[in-house]
Formats: sequence, structure tokens, C-alpha cells
Amino acid sequence: MTDMLPSPLLLSPIEARVLGVLAEKQRTVPDSYPLTLNALLAGCNQKTSRQPLMELSEAQAQDALERLRARSLVTESSGGRAMRFAHNADRVLRIPSQSLALLTVLMLRGPQTAGELRIACERMHNFADISSVEAFLDELAERAAGALVRKLPRQAGAREQRWAHLLSGEPDVPDEPAPRAPAAGIDAGELATLRARVDALEAELERTRATLSRVCNELGLPNASGDANP
Repeated sequence: MTDMLPSPLLLSPIEARVLGVLAEKQRTVPDSYPLTLNALLAGCNQKTSRQPLMELSEAQAQDALERLRARSLVTESSGGRAMRFAHNADRVLRIPSQSLALLTVLMLRGPQTAGELRIACERMHNFADISSVEAFLDELAERAAGALVRKLPRQAGAREQRWAHLLSGEPDVPDEPAPRAPAAGIDAGELATLRARVDALEAELERTRATLSRVCNELGLPNASGDANP
């Protein structure tokens, strides 16, 4: 039977989303990290690179932050007039940054194959090849302190097995029909490339927003993101 985290560390879906967003933004938009509550909420409710989609309220995000802070997974600091939040997941779970990148993607996007994880992690860590991804996944699955990921049964018609995180307990994986073939003229490689380009555009947009926010703060102008200026 798969080892699990002690029950006090099991996360709700909302807590996993909040923790995943903090870990993601630390790597992808370091200039705006730690995050304000507004920035965190925007990351939680993104319509891309998220599965499932969520529409969290400020109160729900704040409640999740408090529960994560009680377990030392999140820290809080003062930044100007707005409180800012950072994660402490790598220290609490005692895992390297490469493993945290994999867990982050699994928390934010749901079950993924090793190949999908390699592409999705590029903005946080550039894995040399799929075998290196699998090596870190195997380590996470075989931890003496408790497994953090599990390889799921192969889906009908699928060539690769997917992985899921165990931070919220055993994954709920319903029976699914065999995946449909890619649309005519688009193979799996092209689809992966398109996804990577979308991720790159999202990262560039986030960097632009962070720069604009910093300039607004320096000039004493209203912040377009809705965060209070110092």
C-alpha cells in the first residue's frame, strides 16, 4: 500500500491550489514575489494552465493561507501597505527544487505524464530529458517519509501512464474514455510545442505586469493590479 503523508499535512483542493500558485510564481515572476493576496487570487483563478478551473473568493484564499501558515507551509510578511505571502513547501517536505517543480505542476494542472511534466516545468526547472523527470518522480514515490506522488493505471488507448500528487490524499481518478486523436494536421509534438509557447507568453505577460506594478509604485501612481501602493 502506498505510504501517505501524516493526516495533518493533507491539503484540501483549495490549499493545494494556493500552495501551488505560490511555488509557481516564486520561479516565474520573482520580481513580484512574495505575492500579495490580490496577485495570489489572480493566480488561483487563472483560466489557463489550471485543472480544475477555480473561482475562489478572497475569503477562501485567506482561509487557505491561514491553514497553510498554521502548518508552516506558508509565511507572511509586510510589503508596503499589503501583506505578502511566500511558501515554505520545500523545507517542510524536505525535497529539492526539481521535485518541488514537479509537485507544483501536479497541484496546478492535475495528473500528467512524465513528458507533459517536462514541458510544463520548463519555466521553473529545465529537465535534461524525460528520464531525469522520471528519476525525480520515482524518488518522490519511494520516500521513506511518505510518498508524495503515485503513478496512475494506464488509460485505455494511452501510451504513457500519468502521475498524480498525494498531498491531498489518494487522487480521485474516474474512468475515462480513450483520448481522442489529435486534430488532423496536428501531431502530439506540435501540440506540446503550442502549449509551451502559450506558457512562454503567459510568463512574458506576468513579467510585464510585475514591471508595470513596480513603475507605478515608484511614481506613486495607482497600481493596475489593484494592490495598494506603499
